[in-house]
Amino acid sequence: MNWTHKIHHTALTLLSAGLLAVSGWGASASPAQAASAPAPACGSGDHGLLQELQAKLSSTQSAPPSFNDLQFLSADTGRAAGNGFMIGTSDGGCHFQEIYKGQWNFRQMDFPDNVKGWALASVQDGSAVYLITTSDGGSTWKRLSDKAVTFERIDFTDRMHGFGYNRTSTYYTADGGLSWSKISTPANTSGAEFSSRSNGWAVVTAPGSGYRIMKTTDGGSTWKLSLKSAFDYPESGRIYAKGDQVYVLLYGGSGMSQTSYSLYASGNKGNSWRRVIAEDSAGGGPAPGSGAEPLKTGPASGKPGNMQLIGNSTAFLFGFSPAGEKVAVGRTYNSGKQWSNQPAIPGVDGMISFTGSKAGWMAMKGVNSSSLYATEDGGTTWKLKLTFKGTE
Repeated sequence: MNWTHKIHHTALTLLSAGLLAVSGWGASASPAQAASAPAPACGSGDHGLLQELQAKLSSTQSAPPSFNDLQFLSADTGRAAGNGFMIGTSDGGCHFQEIYKGQWNFRQMDFPDNVKGWALASVQDGSAVYLITTSDGGSTWKRLSDKAVTFERIDFTDRMHGFGYNRTSTYYTADGGLSWSKISTPANTSGAEFSSRSNGWAVVTAPGSGYRIMKTTDGGSTWKLSLKSAFDYPESGRIYAKGDQVYVLLYGGSGMSQTSYSLYASGNKGNSWRRVIAEDSAGGGPAPGSGAEPLKTGPASGKPGNMQLIGNSTAFLFGFSPAGEKVAVGRTYNSGKQWSNQPAIPGVDGMISFTGSKAGWMAMKGVNSSSLYATEDGGTTWKLKLTFKGTE
């Protein structure tokens, strides 16, 4: 059901415009105005947002609005989106604005700047996923095609250029997502990542043998072996690359709410590798690979979530334990040479968005809540900024 009537749409547009203005992409207040304006008091709880949506969900399933993705462009400015909504803040979470409420169930969003963005979304509870775009910070969205897409993830480097990924294939656009061309990847690819049109990585499975990490510097025309990791039953992996840093998550087995995995790190674009984490589990069996293992558990001693790479030496990994009901981050400040898992907080799932070596955000899903937390010390401590709660 589309709740965005004309008057409501105008209000959302003004809210989005306010978000843009305060965060520096629109007009800013004069020094005199800034000096005379009283310092705002930080809000708490749900900030009075999405009351209708919360009531609707609570009446049907005792569930709150749930965050599926978040993205921050700075420590103060960012968005979080989920099942039929998008909210944002431009003052570090003291206040949040309701940017969008309507039919789109956001799976993932990507804003290269604070105005232009894309998202993978379904219509309410539908299974078909569409690529949609916005030019006003997220208040209004339109489909780029009436056809559903096979993308599981998107990554736009600017307003025109971007990549679309599913487990086996990679696509590239140079016209803002209107058209896509397939990039050649090795046979049996089960995860890829491109940091530019020329430079990319692929996780290749070799049944009965293990994982192969392949690298291209010519846009997929040729691929070279960069890393081998032995494993009897390879399934899939995830690569993160930025600057000199490359990280590879290789998944083992899963069972009893547990997943075994290994995390490999390179600080020199794949010329050499270090196995940072090798987490075995009773439900998932051994972790892929062999040899020296600096750490036998990752953050929250649970499953690996998403990663964030900052500069040429800093990286964060989100970890979550559904059975243990805890979430946490692990981090390195020297490209994996040293790794530390930070203290856990209550939660069952989530994701992170870091904008610097200390400042970051976490969207956390609880048993009957969905919350946003912020950190100013690299994930050692977290401060609750917003929470939606169910009725139970």
